[in-house]
Amino acid sequence: MNGRALHQGMKMTKADIVEKIYEKVGFSKKESAELVELVFDIIKGTLESGEKIKVAGFGNFEVKAKADRRGRNPQTGEEITITARRILTFKPSQVLKNIINT
Repeated sequence: MNGRALHQGMKMTKADIVEKIYEKVGFSKKESAELVELVFDIIKGTLESGEKIKVAGFGNFEVKAKADRRGRNPQTGEEITITARRILTFKPSQVLKNIINT
């Protein structure tokens, strides 16, 4: 992340990840960018097909189905139906939890 300390409000972008791979692995920036895109495309395709992704020492990504449910419009108080949808969840591994809490 270009030497910045991680704290609230900062973020790492895809370009930052490409830069880290370029610096650490020695691939060209173009090769690093292609690698990052490939990894994200694989992750997106896997999740889109409904498969779970388990990354040891990092966590689990999973798409879950949410059914229709009743809700309320906060401005009018009118009861509405919130339509069914799929959501993406991430559950960090215990290893990752320990790393971020030390």
